[in-house]
Amino acid sequence: MIKKLFLLICLSPALQTAAQNHLILNADQGRDTINPRIYGHFAEHLGRCVYGGFYVGENAAIPNRAGIREDVIQALKKLKVSNLRWPGGCFADTYHWKDGIGPKDKRPTMKNVWWGGTTEDNSFGTHDFLNLCEAIGAEPYLAGNVGSGTVQELSDWVKYTNHESGSPMTDLRKANGRVKPWKAKIWGVGNEVWGCGGNMRPEYYANIYRQYATFMSDGVNSEQLFRVASGANSSDYNWTEVLMRDIPHNMLEGVALHHYSVIDWNNKGSATAFTEAQYFKTMKEALRMEELVTRHVTIMDKYDPGKKIALVVDEWGGWYDVEPGTNPAFLYQQNTMRDAMIAGVTLNTFHRHCDRVRVANLAQTINVLQAVILTEGEKMVLTPTYHVMEMYNVHQGALMLPVDVRTDNYRFDNQQLPAVSASASRDKNGKIHISLVNIDPNKPQEIRITIHGAQAKEVSGRILESTKLQDFNTFEQPEKIKPKSFSNFNVQQNELKVILPAHSVVVLEF
Repeated sequence: MIKKLFLLICLSPALQTAAQNHLILNADQGRDTINPRIYGHFAEHLGRCVYGGFYVGENAAIPNRAGIREDVIQALKKLKVSNLRWPGGCFADTYHWKDGIGPKDKRPTMKNVWWGGTTEDNSFGTHDFLNLCEAIGAEPYLAGNVGSGTVQELSDWVKYTNHESGSPMTDLRKANGRVKPWKAKIWGVGNEVWGCGGNMRPEYYANIYRQYATFMSDGVNSEQLFRVASGANSSDYNWTEVLMRDIPHNMLEGVALHHYSVIDWNNKGSATAFTEAQYFKTMKEALRMEELVTRHVTIMDKYDPGKKIALVVDEWGGWYDVEPGTNPAFLYQQNTMRDAMIAGVTLNTFHRHCDRVRVANLAQTINVLQAVILTEGEKMVLTPTYHVMEMYNVHQGALMLPVDVRTDNYRFDNQQLPAVSASASRDKNGKIHISLVNIDPNKPQEIRITIHGAQAKEVSGRILESTKLQDFNTFEQPEKIKPKSFSNFNVQQNELKVILPAHSVVVLEF
């Protein structure tokens, strides 16, 4: 009888949840810093990301600063965008930067062969982008054209943007109205060269990379560049192996990785009218980032045990079918609480691997894929993804604190995923932040947090939640989903007990 009673207690769902959800925070064991560059974004000449998103032109009725929307500038400054990647994406390997400088009415046009065959008038170019980065306080990340460009073209671009004087490129920059160089550090040497960037094999690209990287600095008035090799598509581990093996490490600062949370590339499903089965598959792909990062890092560790070369996840996010009635090539999709879940668990993964993941870029900033901002004429709306990244930006530049998370599972159709995702850090002022995500759409999760090496005093919190996973902000209801104060926790000495509502994101501070 006693044995049966013991088994009943152990198998009680309520008690199981309380027992399994346990986070141990080691506040005195931090070693690695969460690089602010993890909080990067991506702006490609695609759909309404640049034109109508960032850029409306100097003569627009919408308030702007040299053609850049003023409301966008303010929103991205609040978001603390660390770096912004441009001009692509696939567009980068058809883009010739000299077409986008000089008087706008003299610039040539081109056809955007990748994204709808629209006419690109090059009115938004190098000066516009780099001045935008200065306006929002972001570091520029320039993607060079390797697919259809030349070594000389990329070398000239580096000189044009970075060198003080002494070359025809610096003279050209000054003639175009910019005396002081921008000192752009981060440079991508091609994009997705295994696909739209040239359909190359890794061995061939490794040689091409070596050639381009050699001439990206003149060796006289050079700044130390952060050169990023076009990296693997999701689980192509051989690609990373070849690059780490064949490229001299003194020519390489970062290796890229691209991974999207896609249900099925042939049937991506609606961004808003999705089922729980589709949600489960999406979250399975989002949580797969942990496996991908771990395995790519393991390969990098073999060749670079000192971790000098960064893993650069410069394209990530959810990808669904476009909104009904919109151009299929413009990749415009709504942004729901599902996307908040993707953002929360992915950033937690990057935090935990911050010793190697030191740059990342959400795709994309405005009106494309998992955007943080949507615009329609003079209207602008901030998405749930924006709010998660704003809540999480307290981690930028902070010391990552190790966490040991034991979690209950989110179960669906005889499958299961970890319900709770977490990460933690301590900032320069001594404040500790814990980010928690409950991906379970059906039930709250109670989690016990045990703190070693610190005491939880003056605890506060913020939460992002909504009634349904499918909820989103609209131009008519722009604040349906936004962060609010959170206090559903109990503090006792060095322990916190927290109740995480279903499909919610919480950030605690003490």
